[in-house]
Amino acid sequence: MATLVVVAARREYRLTPGESLTFGRASRCTIRLDPGDGGISRLAGEIEFVAQVWFVSNRSRSRQLSVVDQLGLRRVLAPGQRDPIEGRTRVIVDGSAGSHELVLIGPEPAVEPARVATGIPTIDAKDLVKPAERRDLVALFAGYLLEDDRYDPVPNSYARAATLLKCKPKALSRRIEHLRERLTNAGVPNLHGPNAQRALAEYVLTTGLITAKDLRLIDL
Repeated sequence: MATLVVVAARREYRLTPGESLTFGRASRCTIRLDPGDGGISRLAGEIEFVAQVWFVSNRSRSRQLSVVDQLGLRRVLAPGQRDPIEGRTRVIVDGSAGSHELVLIGPEPAVEPARVATGIPTIDAKDLVKPAERRDLVALFAGYLLEDDRYDPVPNSYARAATLLKCKPKALSRRIEHLRERLTNAGVPNLHGPNAQRALAEYVLTTGLITAKDLRLIDL
């Protein structure tokens, strides 16, 4: 059975195909969020099973939702949009008085069988990043890996990251710039310019170079 587990406010809900769950400010919702917060829609969202896939849908007419995948990357779900739920997903509902988080645990995405590799092998980023540099990356992008109210998908400043590492910001900046050059030379795009830090964060998260388990490297 394609069971989906939803955890909110320390309460667990188990859904099977044919069942659905709603969340929002109204009393009729399965999960009622802060009823006194006008920044939350009466019906903010719904979780349902459609065509053999679990979906989270934004049912609000005016408020967005944030969907965070198991890598820590966030996507904005506009009113009327829906996203499939694969593996562990978090939904963040922002209100005027604070944010509320729902943790969704669904079936893992299907993995296609590996094909026989031919031609030039793809460069593996893990071969280009030293263990000490992984710790630097965790300090820079810790906000993506933290959960609940500590989740903040914005790169830390060099000063903040250096504090976590107990080193000087300039030394950290030099190490990251050397790493950035190495990755750029290996063909990783968009690592220079105004959005370079975000691009680097997305790259190291999607390739699994750093994960939430690595927070222990900086004692978080």
